[in-house]
Amino acid sequence: MSTLVVSLPAGPVTGATEWGFALTEDGRTPADHGRAPAALLPVPRGAGAEIVALLPVEAVSWHRVELPKGLAPGTPRLRAALEGLLEEQLLDDPDAVHLALEPGARGGAPAWVAACDRAWLRQALQALEGAGRTVTRIVPEFAPEGPLAFSAIGEPEHATLVASSDEGVLALPLAASALSLLPAAPEDTPRFTEPAVAALAEQVIPRPWTLQQAAQRWVLSARTRWDLAQFDFASSSRARAMKKLATGWTEVLRSPAWRPARWGAVLLVLVNVVGVNALAWKERASLDSQRETVSRTLRDTFPQVRVVVDAPVQMEREVATLRQQTGAASPRDLDALLGALAVAVPPGRAPTGLEYSSGQLRASGLSLTADELRNVSTQLHALGYSASADGPVLLVAAEDAR
Repeated sequence: MSTLVVSLPAGPVTGATEWGFALTEDGRTPADHGRAPAALLPVPRGAGAEIVALLPVEAVSWHRVELPKGLAPGTPRLRAALEGLLEEQLLDDPDAVHLALEPGARGGAPAWVAACDRAWLRQALQALEGAGRTVTRIVPEFAPEGPLAFSAIGEPEHATLVASSDEGVLALPLAASALSLLPAAPEDTPRFTEPAVAALAEQVIPRPWTLQQAAQRWVLSARTRWDLAQFDFASSSRARAMKKLATGWTEVLRSPAWRPARWGAVLLVLVNVVGVNALAWKERASLDSQRETVSRTLRDTFPQVRVVVDAPVQMEREVATLRQQTGAASPRDLDALLGALAVAVPPGRAPTGLEYSSGQLRASGLSLTADELRNVSTQLHALGYSASADGPVLLVAAEDAR
């Protein structure tokens, strides 16, 4: 998944502004990085490619609020509620500030809210869009999440020390005078420093520091669960959903971390295909065996049948022929049908016309009501016959002859 992370400049954007960027192909390490005008920024390629805007630490303030019950992301009155909760904490007019709520926030629970200058953010995003670099996500350089970590960033003349954790984000000058404001930290707390300020960081805090380029930090920051593209900066819900879906599928299909899962899915499909084919073969063999048994029974019982096409039908015909030859009674005979009808019809009712053909008796003139027809059908069914109405005519037949 190709991702371009663009660090927004802290000041106003002009045509001469150069943007810091990091291009990554795997979402973990930068493949290219540097500074360039907006029109010369690289363009991410491939399925799931996206451009992420990174807000520098000095451009974002963080505020802890407790959301009222019933309030959650997507609620129409969320923006107004956040303005009311932060009215005394914001230094600027709420209308001039862009707000973004912590992902997964729930009503009745504490949540973090990010705030930044709305006009500055809009100008930066419009400049990128005008250069053909439309932003799909907005993330903070540092967010209140994860365990405590220290980062020394910037240039020696304007170095900044950032302490970030799920307790908040604190940015201070990288100087000994600011150490008293830092949260208490164990000896093994991760400490990262950009090469330009590494010597100063070791001088201020004489502890082991890990070198980390700004581009490396930006790529890792883009993996945060935070997305500040909310409210009037949010893309359409459909476009965002499709983008997340494409990004997720690309991660599944191409990421090395998902390789065992992909192999597992392929093996699962193969096992299912083999299993289904084996089951189909077994069922087909069982069905062929049953057909052969029926055909063998027909040939053994009626040796004169040489070609078996439909064993059950041929056997029924042969049995009917045998009955006619031997004079044996059949439920399909006229006298059997008349006897069953005489038992089932209401007393005092007699048909005015009878017609017998192909094992079916048609009796007319009974004038049965709906209830009487149901009763007649029930009694005939108990005797092994079916009954149905064809207008004023009652049709009676042996059930095995339907």
